[in-house]
Amino acid sequence: MPTKLAPSYGAEVTQFHTRMLRVSLAVEENRAYWEHLRLELPKEKRAVVAFEERWFGSKSMERVRRLLAEFSHRYETYPATLEVLVRWCPSDPITRQNICHWHMQLADPMYRLFTGSFLEQRRQSTPSIERDIAARWVAQQLKTEWSTSTIQRMATGLITSAADAGLCAENPKSRSLLYPKVTDEALTYWFYFLRHLSFEGTLLSNPYLLSVGLTEGFLEQRLRKLPGLSFNRMGDLHEFDWQYEDLKSWAIATLDLVWEVEA
Repeated sequence: MPTKLAPSYGAEVTQFHTRMLRVSLAVEENRAYWEHLRLELPKEKRAVVAFEERWFGSKSMERVRRLLAEFSHRYETYPATLEVLVRWCPSDPITRQNICHWHMQLADPMYRLFTGSFLEQRRQSTPSIERDIAARWVAQQLKTEWSTSTIQRMATGLITSAADAGLCAENPKSRSLLYPKVTDEALTYWFYFLRHLSFEGTLLSNPYLLSVGLTEGFLEQRLRKLPGLSFNRMGDLHEFDWQYEDLKSWAIATLDLVWEVEA
């Protein structure tokens, strides 16, 4: 009998882009997208349907198109996760916050670097962030010259998204750096996704986990308590035992999701 190939969920985005200038983390809009999206609805008709059905409230058609284009980038590139999210639509706000943050990191390399590396460096010295500091960091990352106003907008978008993800305080000037709560459901979802994703780092050390404070011993404590997988370490060796074959199998078994019978 031939060996069954492991699923592939694709790869994290590495090409720099400027989508954050138009759509930030937008947690509530993410929730509305998962809740209303019908996977069988043709992509070219979604904007009209979303506008007429008020998926995003009273937002203009132009804004609806912009949101759908951004969420397509964040989620439709990874259909295995989108199929789970539209059926699940997590009711817990912390779970939604965690998932929105990780998916934005996945799809935006500058946000991933900002939250998974730069903010971590700030925590070791001065655990706060403000726009001018973020703007200088943005300018250092650019290979081409941007106007000062555009750099400031990008810095604002990064900080606003980080605050919405629970990584820093809401104070609009100097924001203290924080770590958000992370739910077991969100963490298990993400590990089952990372298991078959191509990304920089390892399952135990990567920007997604570093950004929310899940490192070394603290991470291992969480892993040993997660339902759906088991984790053991002996010296430098570690072992994952996955209870379910993939993300879909985990979701069906643990979230009571209804899935159409496949032919």
